[in-house]
Amino acid sequence: MNTTSTVTAISENPKQPQQRQTAKEIIAANVKSLIEQLEAGHSDALTAYLDAMSRFHNYSFGNILEIARQKPNATRVAGLYAWNQLGRKVMKGQKGIRILAPIIGIKRKPDIEAEKDITKQNTRVLVGFRNAYVFDVSQTDGAELPTMREMSGSVGENRDRLVSFVGAQGIELVFTEKIAPALGMSYGGRIAILPGQSDAEEFSTLVHELAHEMLHKAERRTTTTKVVRETEAEAIAFVIGKAVGLETGTASADYIHLYHGNASLLAESLEVIQQASAVILAALQPPTSEQAAMPDAELAKVA
Repeated sequence: MNTTSTVTAISENPKQPQQRQTAKEIIAANVKSLIEQLEAGHSDALTAYLDAMSRFHNYSFGNILEIARQKPNATRVAGLYAWNQLGRKVMKGQKGIRILAPIIGIKRKPDIEAEKDITKQNTRVLVGFRNAYVFDVSQTDGAELPTMREMSGSVGENRDRLVSFVGAQGIELVFTEKIAPALGMSYGGRIAILPGQSDAEEFSTLVHELAHEMLHKAERRTTTTKVVRETEAEAIAFVIGKAVGLETGTASADYIHLYHGNASLLAESLEVIQQASAVILAALQPPTSEQAAMPDAELAKVA
């Protein structure tokens, strides 16, 4: 998601004047609301946003903010058609969660160019966004859904997938007691983990150090403070841990360090956390038949 996008979201309500709001403005409004909650002492608000990232990693940064703001307790969302396909109906009187879905247009090439290559006459292009509405599973009833895997504190096969992903990035992984008392260290192309940790602790530590490798070994290291970098890495470990069912604790106070009243820094941090978390979760969770049955997430990715 590029937060500097100038494409517009267009109101679909015919009773209201057409309103245009950029994706950047929508994100800014959500971040402003989040900061107001934090300054009012509601530190759990930021944890709720990170929690939403763990549940909706197929969605864009902007749409995760929208879902978390409108229905913080949402766990699984889809549009009317997707729920119907799964044998469930939205209950009467339920209010939809507004997200942004892309408007795809066709750009026609001049006839002379089209004649040169008939297979490339038309090109699909993003022309803007429209309001779309999804509903949480709690707003529906009907057929039982497939049970999602619950880890209950065990990393299971996710540990091996994470290690494989680390190797695929060209990062060397070693286990050594020389780094004690640190649980993990990131050196840029090399991660060291202290042996003897529980499976859950080792998994969380490895995610934390992987986050540093992904975010903090280039330009971002020189443009952020150590507190911000450590908090971003811990936030990513929080998101991934929640996604695989680990006990992550609350630690709401730790996440306050992300912003210190700086809206642009908070927005930037939340976006890099979301993007890095989505990449890691994609490596841990191969597509399932259920995901394929919910096209709304695919639509929401580009918003």
